[in-house]
Amino acid sequence: MINELFVLGSAICFAVLLFWSFKYLPGENWQILAALPFKKDETGSWYGVNLTFYGFLIANAQVIALSIFFVLMGALRISHKDLTILSIGLLSVCLPASKILAKIVEKKMNTFTVGGASFIGIILAPLIVWMFNVLLDKSIPIVPFLAAVSIAYALGEGVGRLACISFGCCYGKPLSKIHPFLAKLFKYVCISFEGKTKKVAYEAGLEGTKVLPVQPIASILYVSTALVGVYLYLNEKYAIAFVLTIVVTQGWRFFSEMLRADYRGSRKITAYQYMSLFAVLFAFVFQLFLPYTPQYHPDLLIGIKQLWDPVWIIFVQLVWVAVFLYLGRSRVISSTLVFNVRHDMI
Repeated sequence: MINELFVLGSAICFAVLLFWSFKYLPGENWQILAALPFKKDETGSWYGVNLTFYGFLIANAQVIALSIFFVLMGALRISHKDLTILSIGLLSVCLPASKILAKIVEKKMNTFTVGGASFIGIILAPLIVWMFNVLLDKSIPIVPFLAAVSIAYALGEGVGRLACISFGCCYGKPLSKIHPFLAKLFKYVCISFEGKTKKVAYEAGLEGTKVLPVQPIASILYVSTALVGVYLYLNEKYAIAFVLTIVVTQGWRFFSEMLRADYRGSRKITAYQYMSLFAVLFAFVFQLFLPYTPQYHPDLLIGIKQLWDPVWIIFVQLVWVAVFLYLGRSRVISSTLVFNVRHDMI
């Protein structure tokens, strides 16, 4: 019963978060979190460093993803020390990949790709856990590990898509430029962005235009799939949970590329779509060559209790700060700050 209550309670919490975000994050005031002065110009004003809600929300999503990963693996009685090392290994590969692959595919210096980072993570995760087991003489079960990683990824990206709504990136095509059936279908659930500094505005000139709700659909689909994966995992269906989360997330990524209006490369079938197809193929093939007989019986309460470990709390805080500083500083939006004394308040 505890498994069902955990999944149901999580679903309610995420539903409230997602639908609040769909309503408010497209607004202009939900893009820049803070502007910090760092250099004075010749007029006495200050150039500002802009910290974005994009970075804030992505950092939150990373922490949520890490938390569910630690809960699921902790439920198998895997130590926090081992999970921390594995998490650092994955993050140290995926975070740089998010920028490197975007530079290669989109030819842009100051952008990131979650799709590219997730592809690298999916492909390298088995190698990372295998090396960990061999080098440190451990016995981390590979298929449950992959299931936990894929569930964490689905949940993290589902919540992380809220960052795209805040920044106005990864936007869908205008309703006026799609098939009439789709336009009618999404007429009352479309999304429009406010603010000239949103990417959808300065890149495509679509400020205030009704566009396909690509990001909200991804959020709902990914979070729902992750929660189903959690339930399967807790009932020892590790292989099914792994394949399901990979197929749904990567399948939607392939399909959603056709609905997006932002630049994804010059090819009709983009590099990110090829990555998605390869990830799905990888998931199926991997299961064929690595059959798994369940040997671990997850205990959800043990996994949850491990989150109170001080080492874990410090680690997750450091991850949040690192992700926020890496992804939260806007390089494409400038700001000028002026400070004055309020003499009427003296």
